[in-house]
Amino acid sequence: MNNAAIRTLTLTLTLATLAFVSACETAPPVQEMSDARQAIAVAKEAGAAEKAAIHLKAAEVYLESAEKKLNDRQYSQARRDAKQAKMKALDALKATESPSESAEDDDK
Repeated sequence: MNNAAIRTLTLTLTLATLAFVSACETAPPVQEMSDARQAIAVAKEAGAAEKAAIHLKAAEVYLESAEKKLNDRQYSQARRDAKQAKMKALDALKATESPSESAEDDDK
């Protein structure tokens, strides 16, 4: 191979890599949105509305923000907010399962 062919091949591979990376970042965060919705639903079923309302509300706010950003095609920001929603929902779920709650139930 001559130098021109090597440069062309290198440029082609670089552009293909950039296109692949860009496609990954510009794809809608479908899985992250689903994960967040499911985590919120599980937290609600576990009683987070009563036992961990602050965490649950934060999760719902993050999810709402993610949905708005998704509609605006701001996929990176939507992905970030969806992940935050899931984490807050998991915090809410954890708070509903805290030992102090169980101990109070045992005393009754």
